[in-house]
Amino acid sequence: MERDFKEFLLRRLPFILLGTFISAVSVNALLVPHKLLSGGVTGIGIILFYVFSLPLSITVFVLNVPLFIMGYKYISPRFMYLSIIGMAAYSTFLELTKGVILPVGNPIIAALFGGLITGVGSGIVLRNGASMGGTGIISVIVNKYFSLDIGWVNMAVNAVILVLGALVISIELALFTIVSMYVSSKAIDAIQEGFNHGKMVIIVSNKSEQLAHEIMSKLHRGVTFIKGEGAYTKGKKQLIYCIVKTLELARLKEIVREIDESAFISVSDTKEVMGTGFTVNDRF
Repeated sequence: MERDFKEFLLRRLPFILLGTFISAVSVNALLVPHKLLSGGVTGIGIILFYVFSLPLSITVFVLNVPLFIMGYKYISPRFMYLSIIGMAAYSTFLELTKGVILPVGNPIIAALFGGLITGVGSGIVLRNGASMGGTGIISVIVNKYFSLDIGWVNMAVNAVILVLGALVISIELALFTIVSMYVSSKAIDAIQEGFNHGKMVIIVSNKSEQLAHEIMSKLHRGVTFIKGEGAYTKGKKQLIYCIVKTLELARLKEIVREIDESAFISVSDTKEVMGTGFTVNDRF
């Protein structure tokens, strides 16, 4: 077990360090110079830096320590250990990169790219089984005792940070921060879910056998039959279930229309697909 964890750590550690470095550079080079905020503990640390000139790296580290102490019962040991590494690395990189400033004169551009880069860094860390600490731990605890949705708890914490930011800095910059937070959340989702999105297709046809053969031979995609029954007619149906890449969808529709113009086709988005022809695993 210990050996497995060491091997796991060696695989993940470079990416955790990379993600924390990217996030730290973004905060110091884009957000702080333009008086913008970030979500969670980093946002609180930035406010304290603006008001009291407290070192951001030390503040973030100190604020995270009690959160980890409170959350150790509710977080898996592996995630806890990796997150401690992530938090320590993030605080260290915040200190090492505090003099880095990118020459961006427009605060909205700084908000957009600051949110994007910070989100990419956070997403890399999260996808590799760690975190940089923060209010996510509080969210887990609140969810445990009060059954409140974690996303809503995070949103409430960030709302408080934005209100404080509006009072301490300005309403305009607080609004720019909302843009930054939104872009950051989307970047995190993209990294977490992967970029290998696909389309889930369900086809209802009386020519399911022929359709399945054509899909497998021309698109080289696996097909699954699902037994169904019409609610009105009570007739037995053999539904076709398959997942294709987005660029293959038009060709799939063409194949279906060539064989059965009356076929019913349902198409849904999939966030991530793992398996032959798609993502093999979730490692970078």
